[in-house]
Amino acid sequence: MAKEKKEFKREEQPRKRPQQEKKGAVHFSFATPAKVEEIIGRTGTRGEAIQVRCRVLDGRDRSKILRRNVRGPVQKGDILMLRETEIEARQLEKGGRGVG
Repeated sequence: MAKEKKEFKREEQPRKRPQQEKKGAVHFSFATPAKVEEIIGRTGTRGEAIQVRCRVLDGRDRSKILRRNVRGPVQKGDILMLRETEIEARQLEKGGRGVG
């Protein structure tokens, strides 16, 4: 009896590529709306940010009033979308340029 050699050929299957995100895909994180009620003043080393008081309109902290720093143009009545509502900005100091 002759021994038969059984050859097991590995069937080639197309490789599965890991799931890749499409370029340009937009992912949104949860945000809470807040309405600007008062503009307090400018802050930052060059005055590039504006400190505002805003009232949270939705979510767990509804009707809570927060002090936040905002970059860019903002006016009373605007709606801000806040990623978190637990941390508040430090209060601006009354001192300024030339005050000794």
